Amino acid sequence: MGAYRADEDYDYLFKIVLIGDSGVGKSNILSRFTKNEFCVLSKSTIGVEFATRSIRVDDKVLKAQIWDTAGQERYRSITSAYYRGAVGALLVYDVTRHSTFENVEKWFKEIRDHTDNKIVVMVVGNKADLNHLRAVSVEDARTFAARERTFFMETSALDSTNIENAFTELLTQIYHVVSTRALEIGDDPAALPNGQTINVGSRYYYVSDEKQNGCCSA
Repeated sequence: MGAYRADEDYDYLFKIVLIGDSGVGKSNILSRFTKNEFCVLSKSTIGVEFATRSIRVDDKVLKAQIWDTAGQERYRSITSAYYRGAVGALLVYDVTRHSTFENVEKWFKEIRDHTDNKIVVMVVGNKADLNHLRAVSVEDARTFAARERTFFMETSALDSTNIENAFTELLTQIYHVVSTRALEIGDDPAALPNGQTINVGSRYYYVSDEKQNGCCSA
């Protein structure tokens, strides 16, 4: 698998949503993946932004349309439209702010309230470069992800750690479950199978059965 930059030619288009509290780094995760940019002084997102990027998996080109919105309560009225059609979600918290991890459970509830059981979710602990300020342990996050039967990965948008891996894993698993399900039932490529555990190297990722603005060049 690998990066694929052309936007006009693709086999699958997957809508991905970025969710989580304000200030956890969702917009920088988006800009780092789609444009390899990071803004130290980025402002809170108002409304909705989205960007696209394509990758190649096996012999297919997967185009991700990634939506980013603010985490503040006052923007929650856009929720239904924001989630509509999403097949994947990155649920982001800040490893240096425990309150953002505590709210992950609330965000999971929102996912379940506004999507069906086909969505694939990855919990992302961002700002892993600030290990000296860590307030959320890897083990606590991994335990939560295992309980919720979802993916987990730590990232740093600042130094690019695991940004590529997080999106690639999410898109690849969406593609695999969509294509597997399509073979099983013939004519419904959007349907995802029930959860399964997939061992990737030394890490375990769980497939859920609960279902643009750039500024600074890196």
